[in-house]
Amino acid sequence: MTVGPPPAELHLSDHPKMTTAPPGPNSRELLAAQSELEANTVAYPKKLPIALDSARGATIRDVDGNVYLDFFGGIGVANVGHSNPYVLEAAKTQQDDLVHTIDFPTEARVEFMEALDDIVPADLSGSSKVVFGGPTGTNAVEATIKLAKYNTGNDALVGFRGGYHGGTSGSLSLSAWSSYKSDYAPLLPDVVHAPYPYPFREDRSPEDSAERALEEIREIVAGKRSGIPEPAGIWVEPVQGSGGVVVPPEGFLSELAAIADENDVLLIADEIQTGIGRTGEWFASDHHEFTPDAITLGKAVGGIGLPLSATVFDESLDTWGPSAHAGTFRGHVPAMVAGTRAIEYIKEYNLLERAVELGAYLEDRLREAADGNPFLGEVRGQGALVGAEFVTTEGVPDGDYVSEVQRRCLNKGVIVWSGGVEGNVLRLLPPLVMTDEQARVGMDIVVDTVEAVAADRTA
Repeated sequence: MTVGPPPAELHLSDHPKMTTAPPGPNSRELLAAQSELEANTVAYPKKLPIALDSARGATIRDVDGNVYLDFFGGIGVANVGHSNPYVLEAAKTQQDDLVHTIDFPTEARVEFMEALDDIVPADLSGSSKVVFGGPTGTNAVEATIKLAKYNTGNDALVGFRGGYHGGTSGSLSLSAWSSYKSDYAPLLPDVVHAPYPYPFREDRSPEDSAERALEEIREIVAGKRSGIPEPAGIWVEPVQGSGGVVVPPEGFLSELAAIADENDVLLIADEIQTGIGRTGEWFASDHHEFTPDAITLGKAVGGIGLPLSATVFDESLDTWGPSAHAGTFRGHVPAMVAGTRAIEYIKEYNLLERAVELGAYLEDRLREAADGNPFLGEVRGQGALVGAEFVTTEGVPDGDYVSEVQRRCLNKGVIVWSGGVEGNVLRLLPPLVMTDEQARVGMDIVVDTVEAVAADRTA
């Protein structure tokens, strides 16, 4: 089958098309109906008050007919674009034959696992095992907690400050966002969080920031001052996405892997947001020349947003038995077909290279907005995962600035998102199929908006 259509043909438009100021009347009606029926846990419409009708490629249409350029990508789900026909048609065909299989074998399941084995970091390829559980990334993290405890016999867990791994009890324990956790404590015992290298926030050089974090990891893992027993594993995001697009200094992750190896502790890379090509490699781990013991996958692994998560790990750790990690929906065959097709599409259209090109352009344009702007503290990123951190003139994280940029961009037909514990990082993670024209038009709007908010604040 021909792998197509090409990226340029996937979209509703190369430009925003606004028929009414959002939220329009139809959106307001659906937002009100949702508010009446759904719990207060709904989050995204609070910042982006629109109701959705359809999406194609890097564009989204709301129920009032407005067409937006999507620099949000479903928070890293739509790597090959919304409703990509090559992926979508295969999933539809599979749906006609078989959907639910628990964990009975199918050709589609085996093909998907083979496709994953082909792209995982080098030392895992050819020796990987896959476990499926529930349909979301947090379940993949829960699987690694069990995997680490089972294989080491240890109980303690090590995460990083600013890290986010999901909303279930174990993954939330590993996360370091008190705003998500404080109402539900206590969670898992014996969890400690080390500093993640954050040179901008620490006002340190990248080398000093990395060494500070590594020294504390050494104390936690090998020392006697951490207050926890010997840990089962270390969970790290190769780039902290929700934490504010924090990219670790060169050498940090490879040294972290060496510490874990020396102390017989598993190292788990959470690639739920960074995996499947987002950063310009199949996995962000590949940028840092280290192979984790296990990788958690979600979001883009389901191809076009179909619910799927997976944990890939070295076969030497496959010591557990039947139902050691289970779930009713661990056999969603259309999602597995979609995942395989998405990998094929990325390969066919060199979307890893495109992620690098697109991300470099986004960073360059944001640095234009930083010139002479006292509120834009730093622009950073890896591939098509890009962040711009905003602070007050006193250097305090400024989430209100990002919220205002987000609101004004939406009114102009561009959807952007935020990141960081304080919400003060403008986070861009568009579909990798975004065209040059869409990137130019969208970033014109983003840059103009960032500059306009700065002008208003200094007027």
